[in-house]
Amino acid sequence: MIFQKTREEIELMRHSNSLVSKCHAEIAAMLKPGVTTISLNVFIDKFIRENGGVPSFLNYKVGDLRFPFSACISVNDAVVHGFPSNLELKDGDIVSIDIGVFKNGFHGDSAYTFAIGDPGDEIMQLLKVTKESLYKGVEKAIYGCRVGDISWAIQDHTERKHGYGVVRDLVGHGVGRNLHEDPQVPNFGKRGNGPKLNPGITLAIEPMINMGTKDVYYERDGWTVRTKDKKPSAHYEHSVCVQKGKADILSNFTEIEAAEKANPNLRSDYY
Repeated sequence: MIFQKTREEIELMRHSNSLVSKCHAEIAAMLKPGVTTISLNVFIDKFIRENGGVPSFLNYKVGDLRFPFSACISVNDAVVHGFPSNLELKDGDIVSIDIGVFKNGFHGDSAYTFAIGDPGDEIMQLLKVTKESLYKGVEKAIYGCRVGDISWAIQDHTERKHGYGVVRDLVGHGVGRNLHEDPQVPNFGKRGNGPKLNPGITLAIEPMINMGTKDVYYERDGWTVRTKDKKPSAHYEHSVCVQKGKADILSNFTEIEAAEKANPNLRSDYY
């Protein structure tokens, strides 16, 4: 079932997403070679709770599996759902951080990929195109379009125009009182297909784009998804509300980008 939110519910979701964005900005200021991903997870958990929220991902259950961390932190060829660990980030890594916050009855959900040091122009181009594709998809999250219009816009920009691999095994989703709601929002598809988009529908649009093959595999932990050819993957995500004429983006990259540019340990000349 696809839920349409009231104005009051949308504002509650905006607040949850604002907290997600502020957390990302704090992380952007911390990132540098030598930082462990488990230390980032500890900070994220503390930040969310100190601001009155609960980490959406901690103990999230799929089948018999529960996600054991407060954030998904995926490095290089890890597409999504990476486990934080004692791994130290190094110059040339890219790290995708996915954060969810549950507050006032609603979830906020947003992801961002950071470049540690200098991964090189080829990888920076992957980040640039993936981020661009997110906004191409958001442009189609309007009344009168269908989910397939979002999907097609992302696939067209990343796969058809740039030759990247669009992950098929994982998709975006509705978001609201539940972290994952209907409809599913693939990053591939045909224009004019899928459910109609009506005002008040809230979606998490999240291109997961690989430098090489679209094919992925799951690690033994049952969560971490990696590219089959070991090439890097980028992931950006906004929570948005469908409206007439222009989508309402509930999450915000402005603070994140400012912190990213201010951190000399990050490369941010790709947008």
